[in-house]
Amino acid sequence: MARTTELRDVLAGPVLDVAPRLLGAVLRHGEVAVRLTEVEAYDGENDPGSHAFRGPTRRNATMFGPPGHLYCYFTYGMHVCCNVVCGAEGRAGAVLVRAGEVVEGIELARARRAGASDRDLARGPARLCRALGLDLGHDGVDLTAGAVRLTLGEPLAEVSTGPRVGLRGAPDRPWRFWATGERSVSAYRPAKRLPGRD
Repeated sequence: MARTTELRDVLAGPVLDVAPRLLGAVLRHGEVAVRLTEVEAYDGENDPGSHAFRGPTRRNATMFGPPGHLYCYFTYGMHVCCNVVCGAEGRAGAVLVRAGEVVEGIELARARRAGASDRDLARGPARLCRALGLDLGHDGVDLTAGAVRLTLGEPLAEVSTGPRVGLRGAPDRPWRFWATGERSVSAYRPAKRLPGRD
């Protein structure tokens, strides 16, 4: 119970405090566990890069719920990505889980990500969800008591920051955090410029 309370207390904090604290945490679903090495912060209605910038919708409803739940969404018509909901209930905030290292269940993760190197099994948000076997049915699960569990590690001594990947809204905010020197961190790519836009 103490660990559950501690996790909820941490996740109830401001998104820019929560995001680096999740580095080194372990996200587990069934047999597969991933140690998180890269995340991005999204500050709801204060953040043009956030799904919640224009307020609540059916898609982003989980972001406005209590902290400690998983927000999953479909992107590019083919991939599922997941976020850890944080901050005060009713005010959207979430941390995108961008990359990690598979630390348990590597054979199952390899089967789910056939042909990928061990370094790349969970290197990128969609790859991480595939390695863990997460889909849209996991949207809203309680990370302290549901099918997907989050366990905090010790705060990392060295954390790097930089702009978030592929964003057009607020692209320069240094709200991507990663474990310095980790091989599993994904490559940075700026957003592609839309045709006809300056």
